[in-house]
Amino acid sequence: MTADGRDPETEAYAGLGAWTPESLGVPGEVRPVVSAPEQVLTYVGGEVDPTAEETVRLAADLIATMRVSPGCVGLAAPQIGVAARVFAVDVTGHPKAVTVHGVFALCNARVVEASRWKVAREGCMSVPDLTGDVKRASRVVVEGLLPGTGTPVRLVTDGFEARALQHEIDHCAGLLFLDRVAGAHAIYQRKVYL
Repeated sequence: MTADGRDPETEAYAGLGAWTPESLGVPGEVRPVVSAPEQVLTYVGGEVDPTAEETVRLAADLIATMRVSPGCVGLAAPQIGVAARVFAVDVTGHPKAVTVHGVFALCNARVVEASRWKVAREGCMSVPDLTGDVKRASRVVVEGLLPGTGTPVRLVTDGFEARALQHEIDHCAGLLFLDRVAGAHAIYQRKVYL
């Protein structure tokens, strides 16, 4: 890594570095999570300025809301009523997690590489009564910007964290996991309520 934070291998992107939720410099506020069929969940979120005050506050609110929500491993802006491309993820301690980057938020993220596709069960706080079998890449490379600094980030991850990232990126594009299931036969009533 060079002094300006660039990784010579990826030219412009680095990992999370020393970023933590505290780097945002504002306390997050717990916000209500919206459920389908709320319209905001179908909107394609707009790109954001990661250094703007409202984006920083949004990222802090996502992290605060995620932390108080049992079983939550990710939360996107549309889930708290904001059509924007911002989300938070934390798969720390999840039994299915392989690679774990800890708690982080990303802005304007996109999957740039995907491989090793697998079907697995997913649930969502915005679809509280259902789960479904969804085919997703089990290895991804995701690029985005850190809220607060705007630092470009390139994350390479796999397993459950890769699934969580794709799920949240879908939310930012107006998609629910139900939009990705193979059909009605792949949707189930949730058996465990968190």
